Amino acid sequence: MPAIKKSPKGQEAVPAAGRVTLLDIARHAGVSRATVSLVMRDSPLVASETRDRIKQAAAELGYVYNRGAASLRSRRSLIVGVSITDLSNPYFAELTAAAEQGLSQVDRMALLSNNNESVEKQSSFIDTMREYNVDGLIICPAIGTPVATIRRLNALRIPFVFLSRRVAGVKADYVSNDNVRGLRMATEHLLSLGHRRIAMICTSTRTSTGRERLEGYTSALRDAGLPVDPAIIVEGAPTRRNGMEGLMSLMALDRPPTAAVCFNDITAFGAMLGLNRLGLRIGHDFAVVGHDDIAEAGLWLPGLTTIAIPIEEIGRQAARVLLDRINEPDRPVQKVILPPRLIVRESSGAPGHA
Repeated sequence: MPAIKKSPKGQEAVPAAGRVTLLDIARHAGVSRATVSLVMRDSPLVASETRDRIKQAAAELGYVYNRGAASLRSRRSLIVGVSITDLSNPYFAELTAAAEQGLSQVDRMALLSNNNESVEKQSSFIDTMREYNVDGLIICPAIGTPVATIRRLNALRIPFVFLSRRVAGVKADYVSNDNVRGLRMATEHLLSLGHRRIAMICTSTRTSTGRERLEGYTSALRDAGLPVDPAIIVEGAPTRRNGMEGLMSLMALDRPPTAAVCFNDITAFGAMLGLNRLGLRIGHDFAVVGHDDIAEAGLWLPGLTTIAIPIEEIGRQAARVLLDRINEPDRPVQKVILPPRLIVRESSGAPGHA
């Protein structure tokens, strides 16, 4: 612990000059140690107001930054690039917040990119992060990410971890929830209520998540001795509109389903809007189950039955796995798959429930 000296004006005691650490300054300024480190190295990534507050705190504590010694001690930037596919989706917004929180707990600052499913934007962000000499990357890969892009990261020995999605054909660290188990639980819940014609709304084989969730749905049906009917599997991007239009197209079939599992909660909200348009009672005339349990799921009337995933733990694990890779570049690949939970609300009921 640094020695303590008394403030001449009775203010809070501060560490004696010459022994002040970056952590002392961080506590004094109310920021993270990583932010202080960035300011001391004149990084442009810190807002001017925060920069001024940190410099004032350093001056008050009598801190002098030894850049030469710091450079010799560590070649790390304390910055991690985070590339996410769609921040307009509440699931990805919550996941990003969890990842940022996880990084802050290991003294890293997140630099964020919303690639919006653009492989080109994702690639540009990765190149920029290389220029900033980031410690590593957390990547939720855009649809169509080439294997060559990820192999290049390996060749350059840039530490990274896949978050929520992964790229087929690449052996790399990966943190996600159990997508197969999640959709299996959703489908089994409806089967337990007596539904036998269960649709899946908004699936796609273009992402690992889509393939895994479709596998969970189909495996549950097959294990129950039921056929997988392509006529009641609706493909498409997981949006409210596609959920609504998909539900309405299903109900126009000669033999419509009595229930549906949805790729995510956003799709389920769209399906519920479709049921309202058709004058059908959600959870009575038709059962709906979502996936993710975003904050909005419990606010709908009726509340949405869904699969909850441990988003905060996913964020913490992503940060931990990346730090492991940074500290031990040649360690074995880690694959962390976290278990989901079924949350039963009013949107799911038995067939013909009154």
